[in-house]
Amino acid sequence: MRNRLVPVGNSKLTSNAIMKIRGHKVDITKLDFNDETILAGLKPWALCESPSYDPSAVNRMQDLAAHDLAVMGASIERITPHQSIGDCVRARFNHTKPDQPGILILGHMDTVHPLGTLAHLPVKRDGNLCYGPGICDMKGGNYLMLEAIRQLHRIGAEPPLPITILFTSDEEIGSPHTRSLIESEASRAKAVLVPEPARKGNGVTSGRYAVARYDITTYGRPSHAGLRLNDGRSAIRKMATHVLDIEAMTSDNCTFSVGVMNAGKWVNCVSSKATAEVLSMSKQQQDLDKGVEKMLSFNDANSDVVTEVTLGLTRPVWTASEKDLKLVDLANQLASQLDQPFHHESSGGGSDGNFTGAMGIPTLDGLGVAGDKYHTLEEHIEIDSLSVRGKMMAGLLMGIDHNL
Repeated sequence: MRNRLVPVGNSKLTSNAIMKIRGHKVDITKLDFNDETILAGLKPWALCESPSYDPSAVNRMQDLAAHDLAVMGASIERITPHQSIGDCVRARFNHTKPDQPGILILGHMDTVHPLGTLAHLPVKRDGNLCYGPGICDMKGGNYLMLEAIRQLHRIGAEPPLPITILFTSDEEIGSPHTRSLIESEASRAKAVLVPEPARKGNGVTSGRYAVARYDITTYGRPSHAGLRLNDGRSAIRKMATHVLDIEAMTSDNCTFSVGVMNAGKWVNCVSSKATAEVLSMSKQQQDLDKGVEKMLSFNDANSDVVTEVTLGLTRPVWTASEKDLKLVDLANQLASQLDQPFHHESSGGGSDGNFTGAMGIPTLDGLGVAGDKYHTLEEHIEIDSLSVRGKMMAGLLMGIDHNL
């Protein structure tokens, strides 16, 4: 017979006591989280390279996730938002009230690491750290959410609200093809949990900066660089001056970073075209809007070297609402019960939580594993964070109800 949760009083919780969360009872000692077991399950995910621009690679990762979800008894759908990216996986779990708004767990399976990164960043353990491409951002958090659900299922604990998991495939390139799917799914949810990497000190993310991407192109005049250098007008030279000017605009209110550049084909030709991609980020939407104006002011069709700037993908600012802060309070209670430090903060970097938070759907981000150096060849997780962060996730799933 299924063990249903029963109401309890409001006595204070401790790490060794029954956790009483908004009227539902979970015995933390029965949640058998184990760092080594979790790490063993996570390693195959980290070994499956899944760069955003390789749909086949992303789909191999989604195959692994779909298998693990199927073993857990979830109903699974594969969704192809666009032929240029991998599939998304949407999974739902049985619930006694399946039609009421529930909890959306929102994660991405694409990474910034190209195929072949494992040769330079192998999945390996070094003391309390485990390295690997995408292991922290954000396969570790995604896997840990599954483990939290497993542990609740193991003791027959049904969360107050039904759970949907959506693993997307293009977050690292700005979610150009999945934003509508994310927002549609979030609109049917009571709350959204995003297992992006944890903030330092067992923290969570309660807001996200506004983000904008830009494409900039310079068009020069070609000439033979050896015979007629002065006849040419270098697109590279012009782009180089733009790069310096753009990055010099960075302030405490709005940052600008040139992350990609391409130009030239022949060293003996004056370049006729150069392209670059720029990222801008701001804590306030109005500051980002001013940054957009500055970037677009680089447009110049009247010079010897033409400059074109276009605004690309954007993520809206997400400022914590009263309901977001209720989720923060719940996470804080759980951290206290687990004898862990806790803090929350608004964060740069951008995530799909920008979209759901800006929609006004109660959202809590940064729920994943502790780690560092993501997006680099030193990306790693802290192994001893797995169990404690998993318990926090399980507590959130049990603590969020229709009264939020």
